[in-house]
Amino acid sequence: MATTRIISMHKSSGKTVAQCLTNRTDYAKNLDKTKNGELITSYACDPATVDAEFLLSKRQYAVLTGRTQDSDVIAYQIRQSFKPGEVTPEEANKLGYELAERFLKGKHAFIVATHCDRAHPHNHIIFNSTSLDCKRKFHDFLGSGKAVARLSDTICIEHSLSIIEHPKLGNNSYNKWLGSNAKPSNRELLRTAIDGALEKKPTDFDALLKLIAEAGYEVKCVGANLTFRRDGQKQNIRLRSLGEGYSEDELRAVIAGNRTHTPRKKRVLNAPQKNTLLIDIEAKLRAGKGDGFERWAKVENIKQMAKTVNYITEHGLLNYGELTAKTAAATARFNELSAQIKAAETRMAEIAVLKTHIIHYSKTRDVYAEYIKAGYSKKYLSEHEGDIILHKAAKKAFDGFGKKKLPTVKSLQDEYAKLLTEKKAAYADYRAARDEMRELLIHKQNLNSILGIDERKNEKEKGQERR
Repeated sequence: MATTRIISMHKSSGKTVAQCLTNRTDYAKNLDKTKNGELITSYACDPATVDAEFLLSKRQYAVLTGRTQDSDVIAYQIRQSFKPGEVTPEEANKLGYELAERFLKGKHAFIVATHCDRAHPHNHIIFNSTSLDCKRKFHDFLGSGKAVARLSDTICIEHSLSIIEHPKLGNNSYNKWLGSNAKPSNRELLRTAIDGALEKKPTDFDALLKLIAEAGYEVKCVGANLTFRRDGQKQNIRLRSLGEGYSEDELRAVIAGNRTHTPRKKRVLNAPQKNTLLIDIEAKLRAGKGDGFERWAKVENIKQMAKTVNYITEHGLLNYGELTAKTAAATARFNELSAQIKAAETRMAEIAVLKTHIIHYSKTRDVYAEYIKAGYSKKYLSEHEGDIILHKAAKKAFDGFGKKKLPTVKSLQDEYAKLLTEKKAAYADYRAARDEMRELLIHKQNLNSILGIDERKNEKEKGQERR
C-alpha cells in the first residue's frame, strides 16, 4: 500500500534559486535517513551535483527560449509512503524510481531518496521543473496528484502489493467513474429544463424562456447571447455551449414546427470492469465491515467466480497443471521483457549522465581556468559556484574511466537513440505479456480460493520434506 502526493517546491524569499535547490535536495539526500546514501538513485543527473545541474538547466532554458519563468516553482517533489512492513527500503526505492520514470516519461531529471528513519519507508522524489532539452517546463495540470496516485496504485498491483481500496475522491474529476451515480452537471440540468419546457408546447421563443425561468433559472441577455443561471450555480451558461439541438436558432425552429427536438441523453461512462481477486469476506467482517458489505461482496465474488470459470473454459485450461504451467510461462516471459527494458533504461540513464558531464565540462572549462588563475578566490567561487561545481563533478565522473578514451557526444547520442528505439519496440510485447500474466495470476488465485488450495502452505510443506 502506498500513499502519494505531488508538491510544488517554491523559491523561498530572501534566498537564491541555487540556495533553495541545495537546501531541498540536501534534506532528501540526508545520509542518516538513506543508509549513508545507499538508498539514493537518479535519472539523467548525478545525485552529488543535482542542485547545480537543475540550476544550469534553468539558465539554458532562459537562453534557448528567451522566456522568464512566471512562477517561483523551482522543482517538484513526489512523496510516496508505504505501509510499515510491506516493503523493504530497497524495494521502496525501486518502486519510487519506477513511478518517477513512468510518470515523467524520461523528459525530466530526477532523484529518488528513500528515507528509512521511520516505521514506514517513504520516498522523496525530486524532479526538475525544466525538461532535459531545456525547452519546456513541467505542467502541473489539474488532477496531476490523482494521476500520480493512480499510477502508484497500478505499480503496487503489478508488484502484488496492497492499495487503498476506497480513496477519498474530489467532487467532479471522478464523475466519469461514478457512472449512473454521478452528479449531473449544470449543463445537463439546463438541457433537462429546456426539454421539459418544449414538452409544454410553447407558442413562441419568449414563452419558452418564461417556462425555463419558472423552472428556477435566471435568464439574461448579455450582448447577443442569452445566458442562464440557477441558484447555487457560479457561472452563467450560454445556449451555444449546450451542444447540437440547443442553439437559439434550433430551438426557434422546433417551436415553429420546422425541426424535431431530440433530447440529449446523458452519457454514462462506467468504470471498466476488470478481473479482480475474490474478496476475503471473513477478514473484512473481522475488520468491522457490516451486513451490507457482506451481501455486496458475496454477489461480487459470484461474478468473479463466473469470470474465472469462463476464462479457463474458453482457453482450454481445465487441467490445473496446464493452468499452472501457462501462468509460470507468462510470468517468466514478463520478467524477461521487464529485465530487457530495465537494462536498456539503466544504460540510457548512464549515457544521459555521461553526456551531460561532457557538455558541462566543455562549457565550464574556461570558468574553471579563470578560477585557478584567481587563486581559488572565494569571491570568484561565490559568483560562479554553479559552473565550478559542475566542472568538478564532470572531472570526478571522468576519473571513473581511468585511462580509457571518453566517447564523443555524437556516439553517445547514437547509442541512446538505438536503445530508445529498441525499448519502444519492446514495450508493446511488454504490455501484452504484463496483461496476460495479470489475468492468469488473478484467475489462478481465484481458482485456488474456490478449490481451497493454499500454495504458500504447500510450498512450505514441500520445503520441510526436502530437509
